[in-house]
Amino acid sequence: MSRIGKKAVAIPAGVKVEVGDGELKVTGKRGTLSRPIPDKVAVEVTGTEARVKLLDEGAVNLYGMYRTILSNMVLGVGDGFSRILEIVGVGYKAEVKSGSIHMMLGYSHPVVFALPDGIAAEVEANTVIKLTGMDKELLGQTAARIRMLRKPDAYKNKGIRYRGERLIKKVGKAAGK
Repeated sequence: MSRIGKKAVAIPAGVKVEVGDGELKVTGKRGTLSRPIPDKVAVEVTGTEARVKLLDEGAVNLYGMYRTILSNMVLGVGDGFSRILEIVGVGYKAEVKSGSIHMMLGYSHPVVFALPDGIAAEVEANTVIKLTGMDKELLGQTAARIRMLRKPDAYKNKGIRYRGERLIKKVGKAAGK
């Protein structure tokens, strides 16, 4: 059995968890998140905590995962999540315009990335993009899609990277021997 799945999820004040019709719905000050629950897992809400119960012993792989999903939903509607991306390179910059991010990434044209609903962005100092949202999964997917527009180069370390990401710079070809 999963050790994570056995832990209860604390529900802070201002957050409401509802279970019904095979769907988990979490409401808080930032909005509402909902997710379907498989038949092999049940969620029980008692007072200020929620627990995930395993209904089928063959679905142990869902047990810890759905507890973590529930925990992320509760944290997301309460406080929200953020992800910070850094743009490194001469002439590389970004700006937010009407629900999209316009970036100059060394291509012959500007790259326009439309933000999905529920994700907000702000740019600091033209090279730092801060993404915020209540859905951790959508936030991570959006950050990964932005990073893929110009992955960090292994030789010059230019590109878009997560804040705190450690890159190993490769040594270039020797000029002469």
